Order: sequence, then C-alpha cells, then structure tokens
Amino acid sequence: MNNITDVLPLLAEPKKIWITTHHKPDGDALGSTLGLYHYLKQKGHDPVVVSPSEVPDFLVWLPGIDTVLNFESEPKLCLKRLQEADLIFCLDFSRLDRIKAMEQPLRQATQPRVLIDHHLNPDYEAFQYGMSEPEKSSTCEMVYDFIRLAGDEALISNEVSQCLYTGVMTDTGSFRFPITTAAVHEMLADLKRRGLDHAVIHQHIYDSWSAERMRFLGFVLYQRMEIYPQQHVGIVTLSQEDQQRFRIATGDTEGMVNYPLSIEAVTMAVMLTEKKDEIRMSFRSKGNIDVSTFAAQHFNGGGHFNAAGGRSQLSLEETVKKLKTLLKILPAESKEVPANR
Repeated sequence: MNNITDVLPLLAEPKKIWITTHHKPDGDALGSTLGLYHYLKQKGHDPVVVSPSEVPDFLVWLPGIDTVLNFESEPKLCLKRLQEADLIFCLDFSRLDRIKAMEQPLRQATQPRVLIDHHLNPDYEAFQYGMSEPEKSSTCEMVYDFIRLAGDEALISNEVSQCLYTGVMTDTGSFRFPITTAAVHEMLADLKRRGLDHAVIHQHIYDSWSAERMRFLGFVLYQRMEIYPQQHVGIVTLSQEDQQRFRIATGDTEGMVNYPLSIEAVTMAVMLTEKKDEIRMSFRSKGNIDVSTFAAQHFNGGGHFNAAGGRSQLSLEETVKKLKTLLKILPAESKEVPANR
C-alpha cells in the first residue's frame, strides 16, 4: 500500500469518487465519510457516500445524510455509481469483509482503493493507497489530518466540522477514553475557532432518545445485565424477542455496552445482540485489558485494544455459554465488585 500522499496528485482534477464505510455504520463511520464528502465537493469533485446498510436514526441529522445511498435497498444504483467512479475511498474499516455484500463488487473493481482507518491489522494488499494509524482516536481525526495534509484547511466548512466532530466525540466516549490525545483537543479547538457549535451536536446524539428507548435501557440494565465479580466482567444479552418487544431501531443499542464499565472494578464489558443470521458482539474494556485480541481469538472479530467487535454463528444461548466458559480461564484480580442482586 502506497502512502496516502501519493493520492493528492490524483485529486488535482475533478473526479467521480465513491466513498464507503463498514456495515452498520456508527458515528465515526458516517462522520468521516460525510466529512470527506463535503470536503471533496468543495474541491470540485463528484463524490457519493455508499453505506453497506441503513444508517441509524440518531445520525439522521448529519449534514448530507440525505445523499447517502444504502446498498441493501439500492444495490443497482450503488453499483452503477461504483462503475462510474474514478477513485474509491474506504473509511473506518481495515478489511473488505467488514462491508458484507459489497465485498465482492469492491474486490472486482479496477479503480484505485484508498484506505483511511484507525483499526488494528489492516489488509494492506486490498488497498493501493492509504493511511492506517491505530494510535488515532477516530477515522474522523484522520480525515481532518488528510485535509490539512492537502493544504486545504480553508475548506473545513461548518458541514465538514459537524461531521468530523461527531465521529471524534462518539469514538472517544465524549473525550473520556485514553485515546483522546492532545492532538484531538487541538483539532477541536480549531473547529471551534471556525464556528462549530458543539453543544447542538451533543443534543442530537444524547438528548434525542424516544421514551421507548429509555424504557428499553432500564429493562436491559435490570434484567439483561450480569456481573461476574471474580473476572471483573459485565455481560449484556439482547435477544430478538427483547428488541421486538421495545421496537428497537438501528442505532438504539449504541453505547449500551459501556454501561457495565461504570460499575466499580468492572474492567471488561460484553454485549451480545441476536440477529437473524448471527450473534453480534461488542467488547469494551478499561486499562490494560486487550479485548481486540480476545475477540479475534474467540469470536472472529477485532478492532482496538479497548474496543472491539465480534460475531458468532452459534445460537445466543450457545454463544453466552462459550463466553462464560472463556471467562472462567481469565485471571481473577484481587479487587472484587458487588455480585448480582
């Protein structure tokens, strides 16, 4: 994979650019793709953002979200735009299998693929150009760096700022995770000086819950969360029946995996969500607990040191049983947490 600086000459003339991200996009995925979209439009390019699946409700306010194509609902149009493209940008994922049904069309595409991502263990051979920096807080921070690398700071519009702030904020847990470096705060200061109203974005993300979602959170914490004191682990389990009962929409479970970590001495949290074809798993940790390796070794996943994802083809019950068996071999720490009540 060549350095991303080699892409800059390719952007000297207007081009049709296809931008995509991972399946079930989150704040960083959509923030980075739309931030890049607004930037490239200002440079005179013709970009399009294609999501492998629908966007979550809590992000429908993002500027430009109405232009995003959904591959699951509009595959022919998405593939047509792919065939017409001169260049492909792949943001916030490091392996092509993260885009599900779009994997094969993208592998077969002859246009150069450009990677901008901060996850571990990228598939360098799948991309012709790129920047892979796991030490970065988010892909949105990397898009900001890319714009500055191009010398285009003047093109950081309010739309670009809103999108990039969204991804940095959500991927750093509102700036409380250790990955929030001084460079992150310097970026935020720059966006503020350019006129960003950060309070409005926090309201969009955190103060727009439905009453049903709030009740769902209470149900989950009371009836679907288990704490394992010996291993300092909290597990949240969501069945399809649970999701249907509360009419859960895409994005409604965002951030719920973090709640067990609010309990004193819990250092690892796992959330299992039952889907039609698989069990999706989210892992979070505090301190020196490597959930990325754990997810990769046992649940076909990976991600970051303190935040990772995985999946299982077993049933929900069998996956929970496997997870609990694995927890028994984790080293117990001296400090305990209160048992379930």
